[in-house]
Amino acid sequence: MNLLIIAPCLLSPFYVYRGPKEKEYETAKRLRELIGKLGDDWQVLAYPCPEYALIGWPRAPASREVYEKLGMRERAKVIADFIGRVLTEEKPEKVVFVGVKGSPTCGVFHTSSSDPEGYPYRAMQEFFYLSKEERLERSKELVEEGGFKLVEMPGILFEILTARFPEALHLEIDKEEVEGSIERMRKVLRD
Repeated sequence: MNLLIIAPCLLSPFYVYRGPKEKEYETAKRLRELIGKLGDDWQVLAYPCPEYALIGWPRAPASREVYEKLGMRERAKVIADFIGRVLTEEKPEKVVFVGVKGSPTCGVFHTSSSDPEGYPYRAMQEFFYLSKEERLERSKELVEEGGFKLVEMPGILFEILTARFPEALHLEIDKEEVEGSIERMRKVLRD
């Protein structure tokens, strides 16, 4: 048995902090098609969304540093323990982790970064009351105002996962470049 361990928002776009946009729908559709073509020797584990588990939904965009300040590292360790238990019990021959480029928790090679001291933490609670259109607009504002930037380093969960499971393969889906991401994933799953 082989095991594909994937960020849940890649399969079900409704976990995305502000709600899905077209790129999330397209990414989920393409990944579900790819997974549907896997043979019987593959199983799929969509682990609990760390951000949902910590804050709920909908939630304001936040960087890795903001989530660190909110206590995400402990939540991520619980999820990593769950994944470790599955790996210990199931003993898969091949393990492939799939995360999301830019995610503060599930970024594999790239995460979002900002100054946590200047972040408007009240926005987390306010987001719950906004409509989808208002959330989309407010998300853009918060990202610009907060000076979010993409940096080369893993998100909080993937930092833990790559340290605990260095022998596994790690892939990152770029929702801005879905075709190339899917092709890289297809190649890894075939090999």
